[in-house]
Amino acid sequence: MPIDPKFVENLEVAGKTLHSDGENKHFIWGKGKKGVAAENEEVKAAYAAHGEEIVPLGVHGTTVAVDWDDCTAEGACMSVCPVQVYQWYRTEKDTSADSALNDTYAGTGLVEQDERLDKSDKSQPIREHDCTQCMACQEACPNQAILIEPSYLEHHEKADGTFVQMKSGSENPHAHD
Repeated sequence: MPIDPKFVENLEVAGKTLHSDGENKHFIWGKGKKGVAAENEEVKAAYAAHGEEIVPLGVHGTTVAVDWDDCTAEGACMSVCPVQVYQWYRTEKDTSADSALNDTYAGTGLVEQDERLDKSDKSQPIREHDCTQCMACQEACPNQAILIEPSYLEHHEKADGTFVQMKSGSENPHAHD
């Protein structure tokens, strides 16, 4: 099942993942669902090997969004991304996927398709802010678990509390009337 193209309207922010640079972050939308990953035998085996249960994880990112419930750690997104937006989250912190909620990452995880820890790993858009919107990852994802939507920047800013409403007829949000 493809990622919901209106996830920013249909889901609420459930948390965020911070980048250790202190400036960047990506939001996690919704409480998640039973997705493609929960039905994948390799993913189920990897979770079992860790002694972890597959739980709903939600959509990670806003303008670069990955539905972690449908991500089966294929890594096609990583092999085509020209600016290394993604990392395997488990290669930086080998913890359960649900613990990524509200955690901080340095962006030091591995970024090559076959470098994942195992099939329980997830493609984390840790450098969402670097995306060039080339759409290669969205097209390459075999589960259609990625959505690149630059117009969702407003939703990111609203979730962050940094959104500035432009006044009608004004190009500069800081212009005085």
